[in-house]
Amino acid sequence: MPNPGQELSSIDFESMIGGPLVAVINAQAQAAMTTVNFIKEVGFKKKSTDDDAGGDTGTEDPIYVSFKYPKELSAYQPANPGDPSATPPVPATPAVPAVYETHELKVPILTILPIPFIRIDLTTIDFNAKINSVEYRKTDTSLKVNASLEAKAGWLWGSAKLKVSTSYQRTTTQGSSVNRTYSLAVHVKAVQDEMPAGMERILGILEGAITSTPTPVSP
Repeated sequence: MPNPGQELSSIDFESMIGGPLVAVINAQAQAAMTTVNFIKEVGFKKKSTDDDAGGDTGTEDPIYVSFKYPKELSAYQPANPGDPSATPPVPATPAVPAVYETHELKVPILTILPIPFIRIDLTTIDFNAKINSVEYRKTDTSLKVNASLEAKAGWLWGSAKLKVSTSYQRTTTQGSSVNRTYSLAVHVKAVQDEMPAGMERILGILEGAITSTPTPVSP
């Protein structure tokens, strides 16, 4: 009879548990590389410069988003009807419209985009084993009887002959059957991780590079 303990001891738990954990670590590394590629491809553009040796060295310049907007220089002032009877008299003044100047704002694109920092927060491995062992014993018995009768009859006499043949057979089979069912479920919980200190400092520098300058008025 199969022993369930021996059945379970033959399972390679090292590979069964270690495999998903290695896959999680590789997924974490791929997520980190995805973040690096996102920052390089979305936030910076490569600029080639010539060095002293005559070769090209690649430098990264931040990508800016620029747009124009009207900036108010002086607020609107409503008209004043004045008061001639006041001492001293207050003269009437017309309304003064607001004065605007067109400015151009340049913002590094990394400061306005959410940067993905995915971290594996929890990994749960569920393994279920179901082993059903059944022993069986089966006995088949068969009895076969063949009979034949021969008879002769005449006047005041007669004769009869009976032939009987029998056969007996008995077959016994026994054995055991084992049904094995295994299932493995891996649950992974990923969260948005906190921004690294170095990236926070870079974003702080980029935020300081935000500029707003007046644009010349077209004639």
